[in-house]
Amino acid sequence: MELSFHLCIISLLLLSSKSVAKESEIISRFQRYLQINTAQPEPQYREAAVFILSEAASLSLESQTLEFVPGKPLVLLKWPGSDPSLSSVLLNSHTDVVPAEHHKWTHPPFSAHLDSKGDIYARGSQDMKCVGIQYLEAIRRLKASGFEPKRSVYLSFVPDEEIGGLAGAEKFAESDVFKGLNVGIVLDEGLASPTENYRTFYAEKCPMWLVIKATGAPGHGAKLYDNTAMENLLKSIESVRRFRASQFDLVKAGLKAEGEVISVNMVFLKAGTPTPTGFVMNLQPSEAEAGFDIRIPPTADQESLERRIAEEWAPSSRNMTFMRGQKVSVLDDSGRPILTATDSSNPWWGLLEEAVKKANGKLGKPEIFPASTDARYFRQLGLPAIGFSPMANTPILLHDHNEFLNKDEYLKGIEIYESIIKAYASYVDHGRSAGSRDEL
Repeated sequence: MELSFHLCIISLLLLSSKSVAKESEIISRFQRYLQINTAQPEPQYREAAVFILSEAASLSLESQTLEFVPGKPLVLLKWPGSDPSLSSVLLNSHTDVVPAEHHKWTHPPFSAHLDSKGDIYARGSQDMKCVGIQYLEAIRRLKASGFEPKRSVYLSFVPDEEIGGLAGAEKFAESDVFKGLNVGIVLDEGLASPTENYRTFYAEKCPMWLVIKATGAPGHGAKLYDNTAMENLLKSIESVRRFRASQFDLVKAGLKAEGEVISVNMVFLKAGTPTPTGFVMNLQPSEAEAGFDIRIPPTADQESLERRIAEEWAPSSRNMTFMRGQKVSVLDDSGRPILTATDSSNPWWGLLEEAVKKANGKLGKPEIFPASTDARYFRQLGLPAIGFSPMANTPILLHDHNEFLNKDEYLKGIEIYESIIKAYASYVDHGRSAGSRDEL
C-alpha cells in the first residue's frame, strides 16, 4: 500500500515536471520571436521570416514567401482542409512593431525579459507578435490531439502594418494569390482588456492624416499686424481643439464608446526660422504647419468632416491650405459602412462566441476598434473580419513604454485560439452552399 502511494506521487511529479518543461518551451518560442527587432523604420523582416518558416516546418505546414514590395516579405502558411470546396479561414498577424525609446524601459524592449511575476517585457508582446505565435501554438496542440480540419486554415504574417499596410496587407488583399485562397473569414488583431472579458471588434476607425498649412507676410518679431501665418494657424488649431473636446466629452459622459467618435490629435507643429542654436526670435515666419491624426468610425458622416476641414479648419479666406496623407473611406463600394455583422446573419460570430465560452473565456460587448488595423483591407472586399487578441486582465500598453504580457495570459490565449480554430475549421453550413460567399 505504501509502495503504491509513493509510486503515485512519483508519477504525479514526473507529469508536473513534463508540463513545466513543455510550458517553458512554449514561452521560449514566444521570447525568441520577440527578440527579433522588427521595429520600424528598419525592421529585421528576413530574420522574422526565417523564424516563422522554421516553426511552420516543425508543424509540417505548407509555406510560401511573397514579396509584393522588395525587401518586405509576407509569409503565408497553409494547413490543408479535407474539403477544398469550403471557403478557408485566414489568421492574419503583422510582423513589424513600432519603435521604442530604449532608455525609458525598465527592461530592454527586445530582450523579452521574463520577471518574477511572469510578465514578459518586449515591444510586440501585445501588438501583436503574441497573436501570430499563439496561432501556431494552437495548431501545434490541435495536431497533437489528432484533429483534422475540414476547411483549409491559412496564416499570413504581413509586413508594414504599423506604417499603413500599403506594402503588406493591402497588396496581399488585392493579389491573385489572395483570390485563390477562397477566404471566408479573417481573424486579425484586437486589444488587451483590463477586465476579465476579452474584447472583440467588428469594425474600426479609418485613418485620415491631415496637414494644415498657413501662409502670411513675414515681419519683424515686434510688429503687430493681421493674418500672420502663426495667427491663422493658431485659430485653426483652436477650432480643431474645440471639435476634439466635443467628441471626447461624449466618451467621458458614457454616451459613446471611444471607437464610436471621431478622434483628432495634433502630432506635429512646424514653424519658425531655424538657427544652429535654436530659432530666429525677431522674425515672424511666412509659413506654419500642423499635422493631425484623425480616425473616423464607419458610423460617422465623412462628408460632413470634409466640409468642416475646408470651411472651418483650413479656409482659403485665411490663406490656409490642407493636404491629406493616408485616407481610407469608411464606406464600401456600395456606399455602405464597412462593418462585420455581429448577429445571427454571420455564423462566424456565433462560432467565435461559443468557442471562447467553451474554453472558459468571457467576451465583452462587440466594439469598433479605436484605431486602424489590416482588417480593413479584407472588410473592404466584403469579407467578415473580426479583431480579437485574447488578453484579459491586462493593461493596454501597445505603443507604450514597458509593453508586457503575462505568461499565464499568453498560455490561456493559446487555449482560446485552439477552441476557435477548431470550431472554424470544422464548420459546415448544411443549409447553404458551403462554397458560397452568401453564407458569410
